[in-house]
Amino acid sequence: MTPMRLGYLYSRYPVISQTFCDAEMLALERQGIELVIGSVYPPLTSLRHEYIARLRAPVHYAPPQEMLKVLEENAKANGKWPRQLVERHKKKYGPLAKSEQRARNAVYFAEFFARKGVDHVHVHFANRAAHTAIFLKEISGIPFSVTAHGQDFMKDLGSDDLLREICAAAEFVAAETDYSRDLLRQRCPDSATKIQRVYNGIDLERFPKNASTERGGYSAPNSVPRIVSVGRLVAFKGFSDLIDACGELARPDIDFVCDIVGDGPLRDSLQAQIERLYLSSRVNLLGSLSQDAVLEKVRTADIFALASTTDAQGATDVFPTVILEAMASARAVLSTRLAGIPELVVNGETGILVPPGDSTALAQALEQLLRKPDLRLRFGRAGRVRIEQHFQIEQTVTPLMNMLNESCSRPPLRDVDASGSPLAATKSTRNRASHSEAATEILYLIDRWPDPELPLLELELEEMKRRNAPIVPVVCESNSSAKLDRAMQRVAPSLEFLPDAMVAEAEWRANPSLAQQLEEDRAQQSSRAPGAIFLRQARFAVMLRTSLREKNVSHIHATSSRALVCALMLKKLLGVTVSATIEPRTELSREWIQKALSQCVGGRVNNRTLVEKLGGAFFLDKTTFRSAPKKTLGQITQKTRIDLTTGSRFWQQWAELLKQWSRGQSK
Repeated sequence: MTPMRLGYLYSRYPVISQTFCDAEMLALERQGIELVIGSVYPPLTSLRHEYIARLRAPVHYAPPQEMLKVLEENAKANGKWPRQLVERHKKKYGPLAKSEQRARNAVYFAEFFARKGVDHVHVHFANRAAHTAIFLKEISGIPFSVTAHGQDFMKDLGSDDLLREICAAAEFVAAETDYSRDLLRQRCPDSATKIQRVYNGIDLERFPKNASTERGGYSAPNSVPRIVSVGRLVAFKGFSDLIDACGELARPDIDFVCDIVGDGPLRDSLQAQIERLYLSSRVNLLGSLSQDAVLEKVRTADIFALASTTDAQGATDVFPTVILEAMASARAVLSTRLAGIPELVVNGETGILVPPGDSTALAQALEQLLRKPDLRLRFGRAGRVRIEQHFQIEQTVTPLMNMLNESCSRPPLRDVDASGSPLAATKSTRNRASHSEAATEILYLIDRWPDPELPLLELELEEMKRRNAPIVPVVCESNSSAKLDRAMQRVAPSLEFLPDAMVAEAEWRANPSLAQQLEEDRAQQSSRAPGAIFLRQARFAVMLRTSLREKNVSHIHATSSRALVCALMLKKLLGVTVSATIEPRTELSREWIQKALSQCVGGRVNNRTLVEKLGGAFFLDKTTFRSAPKKTLGQITQKTRIDLTTGSRFWQQWAELLKQWSRGQSK
């Protein structure tokens, strides 16, 4: 039986506070499910949790908005644009729902998931990505499901009517607590039977049981009791209440330190509150930390406190993952009787729960825990046992897997769109191998696009496509300020774009040994690329390294000198062959270019002397001599044995050369 290929669609991924998404996907991969991960938007920070590197599936991002608009126009021209659904949603849900934008994103991911042979798409959060999934299903026929959390459908989505439509279109809806399940069923009564509770779980491999946890975590108690709290600095996390409680505790006979980990819009006001209450020596705002650093803070604390409350807009915590982590670390937990928290923390057994928004009750509970280390020890041990019995990820992910398997085993339906026409693809018509994963491919590496220095690149890409050259054009950076002409609009759908600079920086930081290797290699070169060009291209190389293995690329053609800097790094990392086209005006020195081209199997350059020195399969680029007299072109053709006088013949011979190089042959 072919294993399930499951798509995950996020509005934005990764998000440092959403560790439950990471844990769930890692658990599914361990169960043998192949994941295909898509994110509409790139992350807002380059900070990553270290264990994300264990995910086998790479994250694929939607192309820039300019490209999505081109895809929209193409979809309208070929009848794949969900026009009636878009118009209905615009009319019913208004401009804030951004129905056209959701549909544009869906056009891209419908093709992407279908090309990857995805059987089912799962979405975390009943908001933008779930709205996009409705359009994705309309376009592709791929079924989807949703995990709803709390704030997403209670506040962010902004429409119970749209929530009901999402639930009706989904195969099933997973609610992270009994509390959120009951709320969803009340708001979506017609879908009540498909709304089931699926707790977020935790991977206890990251919280190994040792002598410290056996003793409740107190292998070396802090000389000054330490309270730790973790979360975004927003109103519903209740940090203002926690600081007020610390103010009530700040008496000479009670010693403590409180560390608050996280960042957010309330940082300045919380710092002012700390100073106003003369708590600067006791309460510390530590800002964002890596996951390992956060867990170390939690493990070495005496008390974990989270004073969750409800903000003025009704937003609230529902099932804070950080409480799971604190209990797994055998910490005594102090929190509030709010939403799904009592489903996790048993008052008087694994911790203490107080009414939300009551700083006095919070201070009294903190004082009790500070004065009674044995009580902290008992709560910590009991919390660890509760996690082991009820919230290990292998247990909590089981109902999700059961619902996914049931969805994928149902007989496929021949769905129709809003006009009554058959959908473009259904589970029965999608061909998992349609993208020829095993085929050898040629990467056309484009440093920046559109690029005025490469005026004929679009023609070249079209000529290669016309001749069935197995090229994959990848753009390292989108030139969003450029206006696309007709030729650019024609080739735009065939281009793949690397994610933005934030993702590039995150990948660079996540691979320090590789970064060091690339920098050491450059230091040993007698002729070096300028530092700014090298660092930019090195980040592209780190991002491309994994995806090229997935694409089975055997040859890279660098379309410019800057792209050649990246291509040669990939040559060393992956063992692929490289060719290059060198543009007339380049930022790199002639010495560097000559040495770089000596590592290539061939290419096109604009300097006759350099061609003569390199020999072999290097020849003068036709695009450089397109205005030269025909007699001159004939002489060059005779010397290089590449016909520059007839465009069609030139491109045919170039395509044949690329194919030979991709098969490891030389001319």
